[in-house]
Amino acid sequence: MVSITFTYALVRNPVIVSVSPSNCALTTNTISFSSNRRRRQPHHYCQCTVDANSAVTTGAGDDMFSVNTNADDCDYLGQSTKGDLNLRYDINGQADIAMKGPIEEVARLQAIEAEGLLSDLGIKDPSSSRHSPRGIFCTRTLNLRSISAIGYDMDYTLMHYNVMAWEGRAYDYCMENLKKVGFPVDGLAFDPELVIRGLVIDKEKGNLVKADRFGYVKRAMHGTKLLSTQAVSEIYGRELVDLRKESKWEFLNTLFSVSEAVAYMQMVDRLDEGIISPDLGPLDYKGLYKARKDACLCFSSNLAHVEGQLKSEIMSKPELFVEPDPELPLALLDQKEAGKKLLLITNSDAIYTDKMMRHSFNRFLPNDMNWRDLFEMVIVSARKPEFFQMSHPLYEVVTSEGLMRPCFKASPGGLYSGGSAQMVENSLGIHGDEILYVGDHIYTDVSVSKVHLRWRTALICRELEEEYKALIHGREHRAMLVELINQKEVVGDLFNQLRLAFQRRNEGRPAQTMAATHMDDKELTESVQRLLIVMQRLDEKIAPMLEEDGEHFSKRWGYLSRAGLWDKSHLMRQIEKYADIYTSRVSNFLHYTPFMYFRSQEQTLAHDSYSFHQSEINP
Repeated sequence: MVSITFTYALVRNPVIVSVSPSNCALTTNTISFSSNRRRRQPHHYCQCTVDANSAVTTGAGDDMFSVNTNADDCDYLGQSTKGDLNLRYDINGQADIAMKGPIEEVARLQAIEAEGLLSDLGIKDPSSSRHSPRGIFCTRTLNLRSISAIGYDMDYTLMHYNVMAWEGRAYDYCMENLKKVGFPVDGLAFDPELVIRGLVIDKEKGNLVKADRFGYVKRAMHGTKLLSTQAVSEIYGRELVDLRKESKWEFLNTLFSVSEAVAYMQMVDRLDEGIISPDLGPLDYKGLYKARKDACLCFSSNLAHVEGQLKSEIMSKPELFVEPDPELPLALLDQKEAGKKLLLITNSDAIYTDKMMRHSFNRFLPNDMNWRDLFEMVIVSARKPEFFQMSHPLYEVVTSEGLMRPCFKASPGGLYSGGSAQMVENSLGIHGDEILYVGDHIYTDVSVSKVHLRWRTALICRELEEEYKALIHGREHRAMLVELINQKEVVGDLFNQLRLAFQRRNEGRPAQTMAATHMDDKELTESVQRLLIVMQRLDEKIAPMLEEDGEHFSKRWGYLSRAGLWDKSHLMRQIEKYADIYTSRVSNFLHYTPFMYFRSQEQTLAHDSYSFHQSEINP
């Protein structure tokens, strides 16, 4: 008798499914569940086991499947088929059954049966996760089976901080430093609702702006005061946000940017009020930004994220700053047991990394596992983004106090400081699109690793969960808004036709429409006046509704991913450009298998709907 055990991690409670068929043929057995779950209905399944090399075999030990190890073979979507299973021979005629009849009908029946079994197991269809705040969303098709290694950032990726606590303390320290050098900070407090991720600071004008995917500014705030639509047009009507101009624009990539941006915008108010001492020198908005940055530098995400007093405070009471996620270690355990080599690549130092990871991981791992047991390699003080662009000396961390010694090659299970991504590739014997890197910083984690190394990328954006809820909450508002805009469009079309008829009549040419031709001047004038009044009243209704769109996410800035009613935000454009997949937290991988094939959705073009409509009218 052959016995195998599959472990399914369903939501928060692991479920053990034990199967013991008498042979390897396709049989009917009852699947039994532990954890006091009710017995399911019988289903067909094929008995097999997985050995240490991830080769799938029959109970008798003969190879049933082979694993494709060629990274150059591609499927019909152009994705690498490395890691796919290939059937070596027939299994009691079952493979032959799959070859009989039209494949469309065979696949349809198999899909129905598969849906039934997934439903009985309590497992959701992966495609349904697209409609969930905990879904993984795909911008570029990604075959997880072909991924040999998965690298993770730590802060705000594997480690999620309480934003109010973490950023609030960083803000406090920044303000203390500003006060020490003479800046007026009395009466100021941290306001996390003032700023959201994805905004851009205009260091020359002291503004905070939200741009669409093309770089056009849609909303702006000077200091802590929102600017009117007319003011935005006057200031930025001829200027686009270009993140390559680093001397002018500062992109708020991560949640670590929140406290810095709040401090700067509040100090802009103080500068405008003229209460900053002239002893600090002649300050413009750019000079003020530098002064604020210098004061907050020791807490900047450009360094190791946490230093000095703040770092010590977090390590002494991690429960006040870190929000543990019991599902996260289990998600990584699934990936490791599926043969993925897991890497931790963080800018944080060794002592801080160990303290935080032990706090967040060890208690949720089975069989007395330690967080280090999950990872093939751990690299601290990585100095990203330089880690992905150039080579730095590599050191092995040899003591719990963080003492290091130089080394020239990384080995499995090691803890290292510095080094480079190229070193990681050489050590693992894999490169490029065989590696998936997961982080929260669009530039430091996602953009640089993709542009320089062609690694596959995943972005963690915790705010997606609130964004999703806000989108659901705002559906009725948006539906009403779209309906009003459509009504204005229809009324406007008639208004434009009558206006053109007026124009042609005045020039002694035929009117454009028969209706306008038979209307006398008075009737035509009254119709145009009536339609104009309706459009103006619609504008009065639509304008405030547009301002309110997205207020369930942010009253000042609207939705994270959108700029205006129809368009994507600059942040969303960056995500689509550099992140193959994106999601709210790493533990969302637990709701998928480590062999998931993520397919991007169809990208519609402006003319798609029109060409489809015309084909329906004129087949």
